[in-house]
Amino acid sequence: MSEQNDSEKTEEPTGRKLEKAQEDGDVVKSQEINYWFVMMGGAMAVGLMGPSLATTMMDTLKVFLASPQDIPMDRDHLRGVILHVGMVVFGAMAMPLGVLVISAIVGNIVQHAPVFTAKNMKPSFSKLSPVKGLKRLFGAKSLMNLFKSVVKFAVVGAVVFWLVWPERDRLPMMMTWDVALLLPLVRSLALKMFGGVIAVMTVVAALDYLFERFQWMKKQRMSIQEIKDEHKQMEGDPKVKAKLRQLRIERGRRRMMAEVPKASVVIMNPTHYAVALKYEKGMGAPVCVAKGVDAVALRIRGLAEESGVPVIVNPPLARALHASVDLDQEVPPEHYKAVAEVIGYVMRLKAKIGRRSRA
Repeated sequence: MSEQNDSEKTEEPTGRKLEKAQEDGDVVKSQEINYWFVMMGGAMAVGLMGPSLATTMMDTLKVFLASPQDIPMDRDHLRGVILHVGMVVFGAMAMPLGVLVISAIVGNIVQHAPVFTAKNMKPSFSKLSPVKGLKRLFGAKSLMNLFKSVVKFAVVGAVVFWLVWPERDRLPMMMTWDVALLLPLVRSLALKMFGGVIAVMTVVAALDYLFERFQWMKKQRMSIQEIKDEHKQMEGDPKVKAKLRQLRIERGRRRMMAEVPKASVVIMNPTHYAVALKYEKGMGAPVCVAKGVDAVALRIRGLAEESGVPVIVNPPLARALHASVDLDQEVPPEHYKAVAEVIGYVMRLKAKIGRRSRA
């Protein structure tokens, strides 16, 4: 099943898929990049701190080499000597070790931003499976890593051998040299080896990073169905969106119908269009509080008649207002005259009915 699923993943990953992978801690990572930065840190430590470190270590340890018979062997003095030497060695090695730690951290940060996730910390019983463990141990990725390690050590070893071989005649003589003369030569050889190894590791790290990125992008590929599902999640299911749109329309229609009894007049077509206008003293122009066509128009007319709102049949004006006025908007100036005649007629009609009721 997994092979079939992998074969179906032929599409390049989307931006969202890549972001999700990074959020889960699944990022491109090349160990060779880390090794390269550690080697650079080691070269810097040897080049910049090597002389002072060597001098400190030589001054501290020369008593053990020059006159070991002068070292007191009783328990209290021996404890003090060991404590003193340990503190000196720790203090001397703290800076180089700090440089190596910082180099390793920089090697990770350069490849990707820090990612904090608890997903990889969750217990997974699948990791305890011996079968899956053997697959990981003898899988294609493990074999590829083994091959890369063999090639890397073979090349690095060849470079180191090439740099050290010219010094083969002086190596036996170094055993008789004074420490003060030996340390500069050792430092020079170490820097040469660091330079050669770093040159090789630069090429190895670059190729390994490109390979790891290719493998990571291949793993992130998606099937067409996954892209569709992601699109639905981000944009929303079309069926759900249609249902929500229908609900919004229904709520808006109910609010609109609630405004019909408050209208001043309803202008009809008489059955295809209906526009309800509201006008009160102080308003700059009448405002459209409801409008609709066909069934909605008939419903507006029915509510208006039930609420005693005058219904005026004027097909041209009804069609014009329906096309040019949105809900809660004022009537445009080009329709002022026609609407004013209708509002005036309605107001005169109400005044006439009022006089009759008082009489």
